[in-house]
Amino acid sequence: MLIGIIGAMARETDAIMARMANARMETVCGIRCCRGMLDGLPAVVAQCGIGKVFAALCAAVMIERYHPDLLLNIGVAGALIDGLDIADIVVADSAVEHDMDTTPIGDPPGLISGPNVVHMPVHAEASARLRKAAERLGFRAVTAAIATGDQFIERLEDKQRIARDFGAAACDMEGGAIAQVAMTAQVPYAAYRAISDTLRGNGLEYALNADKAAAASARLLTEFLYDFKEVPYEL
Repeated sequence: MLIGIIGAMARETDAIMARMANARMETVCGIRCCRGMLDGLPAVVAQCGIGKVFAALCAAVMIERYHPDLLLNIGVAGALIDGLDIADIVVADSAVEHDMDTTPIGDPPGLISGPNVVHMPVHAEASARLRKAAERLGFRAVTAAIATGDQFIERLEDKQRIARDFGAAACDMEGGAIAQVAMTAQVPYAAYRAISDTLRGNGLEYALNADKAAAASARLLTEFLYDFKEVPYEL
């Protein structure tokens, strides 16, 4: 069993890579990957970079080179709904790409052409275990769609539109692209985000709180891997 873990930024992945035993670093197509044992489990951790293209490239590299049994996307994101504070957790019940738009030809917002879906699937049991792990740590956690686009969403009206159109509680710049690659390759996928900026927050709030949110993300990963190791399950 090998778990593939993808984060966008060094603040989301470096501390995790530093914990790995028997670690071997490798750069593939510009993607920095670290393979080894993480909390007693075989894992590969990759920093993909910011945005959907880097995220898709990283997911494809990880699947093709390392063949993970579960692809787990971690990190930080902005809140799209009231009631989420800094370092709260959103566990994905689906992934969407809010900037996919073929509505002029009659499609619904966010439709992924080809598979013709808006809400891309996640692995149900992995997601349930992520939610339980967050609750054991005392984090406030919700389960909802996580929306992805190649913009940092700051305006309140844009956040409210994305939440309304997609039932999303958090917005990032990578997860939907990783989910699309995993769905296409038929690799189980799960994701969560720690909140770095609130519904009425902005770029400054993000800058002040991104490290705190990244630390919460890393704590949740540790708790999830412990549970995964103690009570394994079939993917």
